[in-house]
Amino acid sequence: MQFFSSEVDRQIRQLIRQCGRQARQLAQENYRVSQKGPDDYVTSVDRELDRQLSAGFSLLFPEDGTITEENERSRAAFTAGYRNLWCIDPLDGTEGFIHGEPHYAVMVGLLHELQPVAGWIYAPATDELFYGDGDRGLWQTRGDGDPQTLDPVEPLAPARTDRRMVIGDKDERNFGEAIARQIPGGVEFYSLGSFGLKVMEVICGRAGLYIYLNGRVKVWDTAGPVALARAAGLTCCDLDGNPLSFDPEAIAPDTLAHLQPILIGWPSYIEAWRSPIREAVLATSRP
Repeated sequence: MQFFSSEVDRQIRQLIRQCGRQARQLAQENYRVSQKGPDDYVTSVDRELDRQLSAGFSLLFPEDGTITEENERSRAAFTAGYRNLWCIDPLDGTEGFIHGEPHYAVMVGLLHELQPVAGWIYAPATDELFYGDGDRGLWQTRGDGDPQTLDPVEPLAPARTDRRMVIGDKDERNFGEAIARQIPGGVEFYSLGSFGLKVMEVICGRAGLYIYLNGRVKVWDTAGPVALARAAGLTCCDLDGNPLSFDPEAIAPDTLAHLQPILIGWPSYIEAWRSPIREAVLATSRP
């Protein structure tokens, strides 16, 4: 199903890249930092890009709903009955951005009837944009270059020589040791800031699986990356193997956080590692 024309797609990409390049420029200037909650930061850059992206998508799609991270009132759109919801994260990986690290992104995802169907992930540090959907496939641009097809790379089946797993720093501290014990031969963990760029690590074959367990990721973090992951043929599920859901009963109504733990990976890795990971998490979580 085509949700927008090629010209509108070009305008979406132009808007996202424009905001991302602005973020890279503003990173070199003075900006304000405040704290929304424990280990949850926001900058004046987040807020400015949020405003620009919200205005841009509302203009492009006036009949659709728009949810943005920094506009709490926009969250009401999630249960307002829109067929199409644009989920916008103006700066994914804010903490890394604050510390001058390159792994942050501007992300947009489209939910159609609460299913992620299209996504855009722009990495300002490398001037790369990853985008696509199940019908068009995956694409990427670098700088001012023309769009090029992006072919997902499936790593070799889990073996001693190919055991890379992406995991956030907090999840590694809480569960990493237990997970490594449960997987015969062990596993190599690594991380980087943005949720979306972590998913791209798996799509591009640099890791077999990404695991997210700490319960803070929101629909604007996941809609775009999950759309791209599904288009790439990855499995997106929870520790019990249930598909990752965007239905209201699977989302916290006040924060729009996912209630499910999240695994995003190549099917062979999900098949081999899901149960050991589940056992490790359960064992670590027991009183």
